Amino acid sequence: MGSFQTPIGMRSSNLLETSCGYLLQELQMIWNEVGQDHFEREKVLLDLEQECLEVYRKKVDAANTSRARLHQELAEAEAEFTHLLLSLDERSLPGRPEKMAGTLKEQLDSITPALREMRLRKEERVNQFRTVQGQIQKISAEIAGQSESEYDDLSSDIMVNENDLSLKKLEEYQTELQRLRNEKNERLMRVEQYIDAVHKLSSILGTDSSMVITKVHPSLNDLCGITKNISNSILAKLNSTVESLDEEKQKRLDKLHHLGKALTNLWNLMDTPYKDRQSFSHVTGLLSLSSAEVSDPGSLTLNIIQQAEAEVRRLDHLKASKMKELFFKKQNELKEICNKSHMEIPLQSETDNLINLINSGEIDHADLLMSMDQQISRAKEEASSRMTIMEKVEKWMLARDEERWLEEYSRDENRYSVSRGAHKNLRRAERARVLVNKIPALVDLLIANTKSWEEERKKTFLYDEVPLLAMLEEYNVLRQEKEEDKQRQREMKKVQSQVAVEQENLFITRPSTSARRTSTRSVNGGFSNAIPLNRRLSLGLQQLGPNSINSGTQGISFIKEGKKARGQKMFARPGLVSHLRDETASVVSTFSGPQSP
Repeated sequence: MGSFQTPIGMRSSNLLETSCGYLLQELQMIWNEVGQDHFEREKVLLDLEQECLEVYRKKVDAANTSRARLHQELAEAEAEFTHLLLSLDERSLPGRPEKMAGTLKEQLDSITPALREMRLRKEERVNQFRTVQGQIQKISAEIAGQSESEYDDLSSDIMVNENDLSLKKLEEYQTELQRLRNEKNERLMRVEQYIDAVHKLSSILGTDSSMVITKVHPSLNDLCGITKNISNSILAKLNSTVESLDEEKQKRLDKLHHLGKALTNLWNLMDTPYKDRQSFSHVTGLLSLSSAEVSDPGSLTLNIIQQAEAEVRRLDHLKASKMKELFFKKQNELKEICNKSHMEIPLQSETDNLINLINSGEIDHADLLMSMDQQISRAKEEASSRMTIMEKVEKWMLARDEERWLEEYSRDENRYSVSRGAHKNLRRAERARVLVNKIPALVDLLIANTKSWEEERKKTFLYDEVPLLAMLEEYNVLRQEKEEDKQRQREMKKVQSQVAVEQENLFITRPSTSARRTSTRSVNGGFSNAIPLNRRLSLGLQQLGPNSINSGTQGISFIKEGKKARGQKMFARPGLVSHLRDETASVVSTFSGPQSP
């Protein structure tokens, strides 16, 4: 055991002392026995010494080489470890040897586990980089519009920069990857939006959306089962396709708007029933809608446009034959409005001229009926402005009718007689008097409203082609004349009443038959007692006026009027009828002049 604990030099000398010395002694014995020459012996010993030195030198060189290799391995390990630390950007690694001591093998053994761990970290980090870079290349290839085969070729050429495997660099790649993912998702979303728009527009236009999408790129069709191409060129084609479909949609909508307006105008021109219009309600329903508001499937198909065009052509053929009928219908409507409001009706000559233009085809039917509609609209507007005045005119006309009836009723001598319906006439007369009393105020209000209307319209208010103001002023003049006539009649009746009362007093105060004879003689013979009576009669008759009394018969009629004015008062007195007969005879004899006895 002790020999294993001795140093290497001591162990070598011991070996020499044992093995080499023993062999040298044995060689000396052989030389002695052989009688080897001393020179030869020295030469052999010298060779042995050289050979021994050579062996030692080889061993030393081998030991030096081994030591150098260990130094190199240790240096390489340290350099690799440092390089890994730098590439991985690891500043504090658990288990990293800070200070190495001991032999080279001990130092190498101490750094090897940390180096192995660093290599594992590097491999893991490289795999992370390769994965991220591979995803980046894949998404970039998808964005660029490359096929899967082209991507597979590129995926094998992924190069990872092992000199920079830091987490910061990995985060940069991950950030780039996230940006590409967001861009991819955004592009996919845009593609889906474009595809949805193509589906909707194709549904509205009645076209096959799958053919349109496949024409842009086969990968966009869901039935293909391949990854959608989301490149810039595909997005541009999709955008162009959607814009083209939008333009086609707008073009068809404009065409249907034009056809819908044409249908509406033709229907209105020819008064087409609602039932016949219903079959094209989907066309006219688009008139108030913009392109963005039209979304019903099949609402803008070519078939609908063709049907609408055919209907417009058919109605155009019918329009000419019905134009005169429509024109006369609207003309009658205009006349009805004018007659109802007592307005002026257009001249017949203008109507005949328009009919000649229709027959000759020199006037557009739509323009003609539009002109008629404008005239009807103006007539309605003017009728509406005249409504308030016309209502008062109707009241005035009704009041005038009642006024005329009341005048006729007042002249009826039997109005107070007991007969069927007399009480109704009395009640009507009461209402008529109330209504007639309101006429002056109504006429004044009518005049004021009419003047205001004429000032506003700058034209004359005509009632059945007669100025209403002239009618109202004429009525005021006639009413004033009637009032004056009534005043004269009241004065005449007053005078008649006075004459009748004087006659009655005269006849009642006669004392006897002798006085009657005396008065008779006075009348016949011109006695002086009759003069006052004749003078009074003549004065009373003169007050009645020359136009009212021209003869004795007229005088008697005025006396009768006076008697009627007294009414039932005279007939209520007993025996007065026979007495008045005598008075009448006396008055008649007085006016007829003297008679023979």
